[in-house]
Amino acid sequence: MPSRRTAILAAAVLALAATLGGAALLWRGGGPAMVGEALIGGPFAMTDQDGKRVTEKDFLGRYMLVFFGFTYCPDICPTELQVMTAALDRLGGKGERIQPVFVSIDPERDTPENVKAYVANFGPRLVGLTGSAEDVAAMAKAYRVYYQKVKGASPADYTMDHSAIIYLMAPDGKFRKHFPYTTDAKALAEGLLDAMAD
Repeated sequence: MPSRRTAILAAAVLALAATLGGAALLWRGGGPAMVGEALIGGPFAMTDQDGKRVTEKDFLGRYMLVFFGFTYCPDICPTELQVMTAALDRLGGKGERIQPVFVSIDPERDTPENVKAYVANFGPRLVGLTGSAEDVAAMAKAYRVYYQKVKGASPADYTMDHSAIIYLMAPDGKFRKHFPYTTDAKALAEGLLDAMAD
């Protein structure tokens, strides 16, 4: 099983990459520099916990609070989903503008049925997404998410190493902000308010 230190390191590396991406300078013909957008997010096609195919267009008009993980995750995933739920509860009515989303990076085990049972542990608002290996790989690539299968004692006994970053996407589907692993519910709620006020 990957250590918490590995997860934190992966999260830190991706957080740095996201920050640098957001601050990237685009040069055009030797002219003045322009601030670019972070290359996070984009089109995807997944299956939700009810077996319905959904795309990024189904979430337009609301903020998306996105976390990638897997239902067999022993600690990091449930902790982060609890933080997301608690942060949205802190926001009260303002939190209704945000759709929390859990994206599985373990398509081999995370069927829509398994995902549905899992997200139900974190309240009725959390949407769970899964899909084929190709679906998952494409969405993870769009969000610059690292994940890798880690072999266990038997073929069925494996875990998933993955980055642990929460992404906030704007109502137009564009990346707005990220929150690294260890962000607590209070800090997340405050960060969400700040990001929505921009």
